[in-house]
Amino acid sequence: EVQLVESGGGLVQAGGSLRLSCAASGFTFDDYAIGWFRQAPGKEREGVSCINNSDGTIYYADSVKGRFTISSDNAKNTVYLQLNSLKPEDTAVYYCAAVPLVLFNIWYSAYEYMYWGQGTQVTFSS
Repeated sequence: EVQLVESGGGLVQAGGSLRLSCAASGFTFDDYAIGWFRQAPGKEREGVSCINNSDGTIYYADSVKGRFTISSDNAKNTVYLQLNSLKPEDTAVYYCAAVPLVLFNIWYSAYEYMYWGQGTQVTFSS
């Protein structure tokens, strides 16, 4: 059974940091790309970042470049998203998702991804 389990969300103040984790199981980790998405109330789900677990290629949305960092520990089947310099507009539920590399095309398209986690809430607190 494929599972993606996110953790690490929480309440954070201006300029604060969080590290989200996405623990994967049930598939061959190296054969997949793992993406992070977020969805704020009343907004569409948007791609935040993605990593190709085979060749390590990384993608970021312009809105998070320089502030967020994605990384992967293939030995632990876990992908991390380090969130720094958080802003109010970063408040959202953050999801990780997986797509087999043979089907991987547009990293920021939620429709590409086959498997999803349950999400973890990140809330900016002023």
